[in-house]
Amino acid sequence: MRESILTIPVTEIFEPKCGCPICRLRDTLEQRTIDYIMGAAMMEPDVRIETNKQGFCKTHFEQMRACKNRLSLALMLSTHLQSLQKNVLKRQSIFEGKSAKQKRVSAVNNDCFVCNKIEWGMSRIMVTLFELYEQESEFRQLFAEQEMLCLPHYDMLISACEDKMSKKIQAGFKEACASLTEKYLAELEKDVTHYCNMYDYRNNGSDADWGNSKDSIERAIKFLTTR
Repeated sequence: MRESILTIPVTEIFEPKCGCPICRLRDTLEQRTIDYIMGAAMMEPDVRIETNKQGFCKTHFEQMRACKNRLSLALMLSTHLQSLQKNVLKRQSIFEGKSAKQKRVSAVNNDCFVCNKIEWGMSRIMVTLFELYEQESEFRQLFAEQEMLCLPHYDMLISACEDKMSKKIQAGFKEACASLTEKYLAELEKDVTHYCNMYDYRNNGSDADWGNSKDSIERAIKFLTTR
């Protein structure tokens, strides 16, 4: 797969200042990968070898199924199923242990071509993100101006920075991450609680003020899961 497909300027991701920037990064990598494999790359031998072996998770099967080109998906499924028959479920040798087949099946069930490419792209872009934060005050300001960090990506950044960022910068970075997450969480909790309170009969008048609570359930799920 061409590396340029997964090359995204970090500042481009942070410019919108809407939602979680790491979710935006993941979504961009995800869409580029799906567009790539559902297009002409579907017929590239090296790509098909990978998709035949790895397959896809439920989330990415659903995203591919939503694309217009169902033939591309059917062709990938055809050769992937053939690969399962030949390389996974079929006994490889008379000396094969009883658990060998199960291990191969488990490996396929826990693999996904798109997830792997996203993880590959994220790992490299994170290096650039940490370098920018260390070296450029303008990027530190841009980071601080984000709307929020979702809980899983807050955890990811805090964990990753300990190995990829100098000690003298880590404290400020962790504080900035915590500020974005905690501030949004406080607002989100108020909106969800307000949504619940609006079902009290005393708040059901024609002038009922739902505020920002109507989509609070969806926003809470995205904050907690990234999806």
